[in-house]
Amino acid sequence: MIRKRSITLHGHRTSFSVEDAFLDELKAMAAERGLSFAALVAQIDEARPLESNLSSALRLHVLRELKRQKTKSDD
Repeated sequence: MIRKRSITLHGHRTSFSVEDAFLDELKAMAAERGLSFAALVAQIDEARPLESNLSSALRLHVLRELKRQKTKSDD
């Protein structure tokens, strides 16, 4: 199920919509890196291309990280 969520980034409220599975992975990644969830989302937001939206950037970040972990474990 996709849910709309709100977060404050750089002092401004914004929202994103992701499935619970993506949200769970993002929270786990933040914890693994010793970051707050908001700090991880802010990093992803800052790195995303201007033409992409935050929801897509979050999903793609999870995909890239999981693929990177898989490649690392295959070595």
